[in-house]
Amino acid sequence: MSRDTPADREKSTIQPDGGTEAAHEDINYLDREVNLLRPSTPFMRDHLKIIWSSFVLWALVVFGPVTMTVIAPEMMTVQMPMLGFPLHYFLVSLGAPTGALILAVVYTRYRDRLDQKYGINPETAGNAAPEGSEATATDGGVEQ
Repeated sequence: MSRDTPADREKSTIQPDGGTEAAHEDINYLDREVNLLRPSTPFMRDHLKIIWSSFVLWALVVFGPVTMTVIAPEMMTVQMPMLGFPLHYFLVSLGAPTGALILAVVYTRYRDRLDQKYGINPETAGNAAPEGSEATATDGGVEQ
């Protein structure tokens, strides 16, 4: 991967968090290094915030009931009055998958807002073939 050129450094300003701020249109994302611990662009930093917070919430939703069953079995194994089976069974069988689906919807909404903030149009991103080249289908075949 290529590093920033002096012209790129002149366009960007150093921020208090150690990152740089540049206009979204001036950044060539394909030439930037991808590093999960030190994102190189404002878009990557914002996207990683969404990813890490979603990951933490997913881990709590999916593994929380199982962990609570180990920590507090007397509370989690009590029979639910209306349904007639243990609370931990309900939370693991229905709560975890439902929570994961809700988190997926929340992630897509935040990602759409992030795309809108940085002027990224997902319907046209990556669809244009460079001049003088032949467009190909995503499965490796030739577009007809």
